[in-house]
Amino acid sequence: MFYQPKNGHGLPHNPFSAIISPRPIGWISTRSKDGIDNLAPYSFFNAAAYEPPQVMFASTSRKEDRHMSKDSVANIDETGVFCVNIVAYAMRDAMNKTSGALDKSTDEFTHAGIERSECKTIACSRVTEAPASLECKLTQIVQLKGETNYVVFGEVTGIHLNDKNIVDGIYDVTTYQPLARLGYKDYVRVDNLFSLAHPDQ
Repeated sequence: MFYQPKNGHGLPHNPFSAIISPRPIGWISTRSKDGIDNLAPYSFFNAAAYEPPQVMFASTSRKEDRHMSKDSVANIDETGVFCVNIVAYAMRDAMNKTSGALDKSTDEFTHAGIERSECKTIACSRVTEAPASLECKLTQIVQLKGETNYVVFGEVTGIHLNDKNIVDGIYDVTTYQPLARLGYKDYVRVDNLFSLAHPDQ
């Protein structure tokens, strides 16, 4: 099968997000200029650079009550900071509850019953029980082709690691089984690993 996106795919559902998978989920916490905390998952998320550490996430839809994209992007545009919380398999239902299109005045931490803690390097809340949280300062917001497509880049200024996920000096992802997004309504968790030595090692 071959198709050009501009002409449609002819399948019951768009296969694009299923092709590019699995995708890590960035559970992005922000705070509005009015002090309202927001928490929302984004599967177009990844690390972007090592030194200094930088991350990115993309928002691909729009809310009518925001000046750009969704609550997360609008809050970051106004405050210049955000926090990326990593999603453990055990947090899947809480994460999913924060994915709804709620009013901008809704605090998703409260809505989903999620414990929060204050970040240390930025004015923002983080998910207390997350396996890891990355405190970030905005470096740039880039609007992509398409009216509702934005990519947010941030420099990581503080990292929280849950001590129970550090085993013999290694951050062991199998201790919390990170959740990743596939296509359609499907997700996957990381529960086994294998290693490959780099050719130059």
